[in-house]
Amino acid sequence: MDDLYRDFILEHYKRPRNFGELEPHDLEAHEYNPLCGDEIGVQIKVADGKIADLRFNGHGCAISQAAASIATEELIGMDVEEAAKLDADWMLALLGIDISATRRKCALLLLKALRHAITGDGSWPVGATD
Repeated sequence: MDDLYRDFILEHYKRPRNFGELEPHDLEAHEYNPLCGDEIGVQIKVADGKIADLRFNGHGCAISQAAASIATEELIGMDVEEAAKLDADWMLALLGIDISATRRKCALLLLKALRHAITGDGSWPVGATD
């Protein structure tokens, strides 16, 4: 089963969904992981309290880029307030494989940028296991 998820992650890394710039947009933020140098920016279009469209850009390892691609597919159409409350457990469950402690911030970088764009809080997301 882990092989399926690894292939899924590699597919999103090689062909990321929702990558690029979004103009016009209502919200944006840029975050980086000082431990490895990964960077992700996010631009969000809001309509009727929901994420109507979203794009991410940046560079980094397969985990950070694939996690961003996978998350954006789930986030488009989601209520903005709900998205702002998503935690690390949500993101890690989307990936479907165990993420080591050293790669955890890579996996959470898009969610960190998303929360920063919506709420102004640029802190790292935590989960029930933290």
